[in-house]
Amino acid sequence: MIIVTGGAGFIGSNLIQQLNQQGETDILLVDNFAPAPNLSGPKFFNLYGARYADYMDKHEFRAALKAGDLAHAKVRAILHQGACSNTLEDDGRYMMDNNFTYSKELLHFALGRSIPFVYASTAAVYGASTSFAPEPANERPLNVYGYSKLVFDDYVRRLMPQIRSTVVGLRYFNVYGPREQHKGRMASVMHHFTKQLKESGVIRMFEGSGGYSNGEQRRDFVFVNDLARINMFFGGLLPESPAQPVQAVVNAGTGHARTFKAVAEALMAVHGPGKIEYIPFPGDLKNRYQHFTEADVTTLRAAGYTAPFTELEEGVRLTFATA
Repeated sequence: MIIVTGGAGFIGSNLIQQLNQQGETDILLVDNFAPAPNLSGPKFFNLYGARYADYMDKHEFRAALKAGDLAHAKVRAILHQGACSNTLEDDGRYMMDNNFTYSKELLHFALGRSIPFVYASTAAVYGASTSFAPEPANERPLNVYGYSKLVFDDYVRRLMPQIRSTVVGLRYFNVYGPREQHKGRMASVMHHFTKQLKESGVIRMFEGSGGYSNGEQRRDFVFVNDLARINMFFGGLLPESPAQPVQAVVNAGTGHARTFKAVAEALMAVHGPGKIEYIPFPGDLKNRYQHFTEADVTTLRAAGYTAPFTELEEGVRLTFATA
């Protein structure tokens, strides 16, 4: 059995679809279908066509871990995508329980049984930095979401000298792809720009900020299927997966930043022509917004993952071919 937490979410549902393409269907899907104010639609739409063996609510799953109910389950890998990913959430207690304590519970379950454990971290740990190597000097989160992920990364790092099984943290950069329509404001710019373009023929993006001119802010945009493959690679689920256990916290991005203007141009190449309009930078994002991100992929490559990443234009095409 493969456990995928957050399996109905954006990344988790795409991961399950990719696992299915590899012939994997013995999957325990863990998620929380309770309504949430930051969601713009139900997550179960993401699971159309997905094949998995069983489902558990996140709270039921955590209770089962604590009670030892899963002690005898034959688990091949744990791919932990479950978290609160709302970067505007300010409830630190809630965020730390979801992103730190829950992850810690699952980590120790995996360590006690030598199960490969691959988990989602985030580029938000870099926050105020302009250098993106996974080193403490660069880790300066701007919100409690990034902080909660950094605290867990640091917990894993402290344990690494005594870990013998695979434990890999993946710091996701700006992820885009199909199955993110439920994410509301937290959806990628591809989703928001597409909606604007189809409704009005105009893509609206921020005026210059952070030292960048209009539309020239740059992000490392990574296609969700690439992240699914990285999870599967370190989870030991691909023919080319490492033969020996890996312990690492690495960046999961392309290593090549692209402008928001380039995103708009790629979308117009798919959906048809439109105009770009620049709008004032929103006040609620001041001091909590990354104007530039670009993954340093040195440690990812050193950990053994050498596959190329999908180019932005191709990823945008594939997103709307499969959405």
